[in-house]
Amino acid sequence: MLYFTKIPLGIRYILLSALGFALMSSFVKLLSSYHIPILEIVAVRSLVSLLLCFVDIKRKNIAALGHHRLLLFARGAIGTLALICVYYSVTTLPLAEATILQYSHPIFTALLAIFFLKERIHNSTLICIALCIVGLVFIVDPTTAFETTAKLPLFSVSIALLGALGSAVAYIIVKQLSTQEDSSVIILYFPLVALPFSLILLGNQFVIPSGEALLLMIFVGVFTQVGQLGLTKALHYDEASKITAFSYVQVIFAMVLGILLFNEIPSFWTLIGGVFILGGALINALGLFDKNLKK
Repeated sequence: MLYFTKIPLGIRYILLSALGFALMSSFVKLLSSYHIPILEIVAVRSLVSLLLCFVDIKRKNIAALGHHRLLLFARGAIGTLALICVYYSVTTLPLAEATILQYSHPIFTALLAIFFLKERIHNSTLICIALCIVGLVFIVDPTTAFETTAKLPLFSVSIALLGALGSAVAYIIVKQLSTQEDSSVIILYFPLVALPFSLILLGNQFVIPSGEALLLMIFVGVFTQVGQLGLTKALHYDEASKITAFSYVQVIFAMVLGILLFNEIPSFWTLIGGVFILGGALINALGLFDKNLKK
């Protein structure tokens, strides 16, 4: 417990965020056996998030719509579009390639942070990103990860990269807003946009869920809220380029949850990839190469 208190607050929040998003993904996977449309899951998770945000905003007695409404709406709209791009890439690309493309967002975030937040990319952050990308390649199977690259549809690849860029832009906006707006107000704008948008796209494909499926969807919404809150708080306490590099740790949490919930035993390559990801995160957290540089 003593060692945990020495971890910077921003890193603690981003680890909480990664765990929340990993749990969210696990419950989405559990829902797959109930044949619930993805857009319906998005709609329910947005509704739960909306309600939780309103409760917290009322408790704090603050303005629900915030003070920087245009920027807040932009965060919600860009986040929603990025989510749709991610779902599209997963359904139209091999999972290995889609995963690698999705996790390019910390690179975009680091680059955007230079121009819009005037942040300097630390050596440790660059090394972390590089090691995490190598780790992901191992996890998705190094023997097949790139062998079909030439055959991939250009439009789907472009959409996947657009989703990663959209996530990065959303993180930059959140970082900008984190010192000006309450975290619940910032999070509120995502479901405000995502809920009506997903319902319109869902159309008449709505499936009445069973009691168990509805409970799982509520858990998806709750853990989405945990992930969003952790991310928003983390961006308040530390640099965007450094903090978002820790999002790769979500892969490790997902690996552990896969063992516990789905009896998915990691392969040798997955374990090797996990070592790279944890090593990169540790280097980033301790700033080892930055300290050496200062010396």
